Amino acid sequence: MKAVGNNLIIQKIEENITKSEGGLLLNKNDRADIRYIEAVVISIGDKIEGLIKNDTIFYDRHAGHSIEIDGNTYQVIKAQDVVVVL
Repeated sequence: MKAVGNNLIIQKIEENITKSEGGLLLNKNDRADIRYIEAVVISIGDKIEGLIKNDTIFYDRHAGHSIEIDGNTYQVIKAQDVVVVL
């Protein structure tokens, strides 16, 4: 899988998911006041500079769209939606 142009393929970091006593999965950070989401870069388009594979980033929560490949869910976003690289 390879991103093209100004696109990034990323995977959200899901470390904030907990399970309730009844078995429900709860996301601690699924709050409207948190604007940015943490993710790991999986693939970088050929027109993007300054990012490498496996960089940890924060991006706008309303950016891009989800795709599912081999049972894994990824996000495809534009490079301008990245606000922080750790």
